[in-house]
Amino acid sequence: MTLKRACSLLTVKSFSEDERVITGIASTPSPDRDGDILEPEGAEFGSAIPFLWQHDHSRPVGQCTVRRVSEGLEITATLVKPVPDMPSQLAARLDEVWAAIKTGLVRGLSVGFRPHEYTFLDGGGL
Repeated sequence: MTLKRACSLLTVKSFSEDERVITGIASTPSPDRDGDILEPEGAEFGSAIPFLWQHDHSRPVGQCTVRRVSEGLEITATLVKPVPDMPSQLAARLDEVWAAIKTGLVRGLSVGFRPHEYTFLDGGGL
């Protein structure tokens, strides 16, 4: 099966401005806008998950870790802070992403996944 995306509102629990760390709920066991349900109990994660801007593998902005909590899947994302010798376009992208999330302009999060097992739901989702 090809890569699927589970979309949900990002419920931010905390921000760390100095470290550019965001902690929040990335996915819940409720149907997303496409009718898909990502069951947290069945999810498997790698140790270093890239945090991608708009699912673009050529535009990573940080890394995240994921853990199961009662509300669903909680992420802790660390976005890269620009440094003086960084190319200006990269620094601008990193600042734009951080500002968009921090100010609430970006309120959603989409988790990419490949289901090992799935069932089609009556509403059309997986």
